[in-house]
Amino acid sequence: MTAPSFCLASAGAFFLVGLATGTWKYACIATSRDARAPSYVDTAHRASLMYAFACGLLGQLAAHSAWRDAVNLAASVVLVVFFAASVLGYVVHGVLRDTDNQLAHPHRLGARTIPRSAMLVFMVSLVVAELGSFVVIFTGLWGANTPSGVQAARSSSDCGARAAAAKL
Repeated sequence: MTAPSFCLASAGAFFLVGLATGTWKYACIATSRDARAPSYVDTAHRASLMYAFACGLLGQLAAHSAWRDAVNLAASVVLVVFFAASVLGYVVHGVLRDTDNQLAHPHRLGARTIPRSAMLVFMVSLVVAELGSFVVIFTGLWGANTPSGVQAARSSSDCGARAAAAKL
């Protein structure tokens, strides 16, 4: 699977989750006295839709990147895993209705408390992984349009295929 096709499939999956959580959100609103959905039901819905379009953008960036597809695919997988972990956390809090702020102390997960250190490690990992992976994909554009840039670092079979196509 290529990075662009992985990102497109991920976009479709997040959009589907966004539609499903939107139905859940509507059901909560329709049965609520104040016509509101729980915070994390709303957050899961919005984040899923946002990540769907983010994956579409990542797919386009990866498709135009000078990096080898394996590099773009690895960076895309890291981003999508953290996007999915975030949405999953929102869905869990939406089901449990245990908080309206998962970062408030103490960190609740149902009747349990999550240690501050665990939340800190997850959040630092999320920031480093998401920013780092995006920077990898985004910087692939810098060499994509220059003949002497990173484009030369692509595999010889890819370059050979391009040369053959150019002769046609």
